[in-house]
Amino acid sequence: MRIVLVECVNPRVRRLLERDHTVFTVLELGWGGLPDHILVERLQGPCDVFLTIDRGFEHEHNLSLLRFGIVIVQVARNRIAYFERLREKISQAVSSVRPGEVVHVF
Repeated sequence: MRIVLVECVNPRVRRLLERDHTVFTVLELGWGGLPDHILVERLQGPCDVFLTIDRGFEHEHNLSLLRFGIVIVQVARNRIAYFERLREKISQAVSSVRPGEVVHVF
């Protein structure tokens, strides 16, 4: 799976996933600061899964048009320790999400 982490996700989350997946950050792709609607367009090719902590993301876009799945991780703080506690759930969500689908991890 090719996973893209939105810039609001702690970039150290990458190490939790990169053993089994190819992981990029929005900043690495040169897309930092882009409005969501433009970011969604750019993700349509190079992304299988978009990982975010933005709980409103799924309500702001037409999911049926997406060629990637969205995993929304709900953590109390954007610190790696909170993501580490959810490592298995995040991995399962990334592996199971389908294009146009949203999976919440909490």
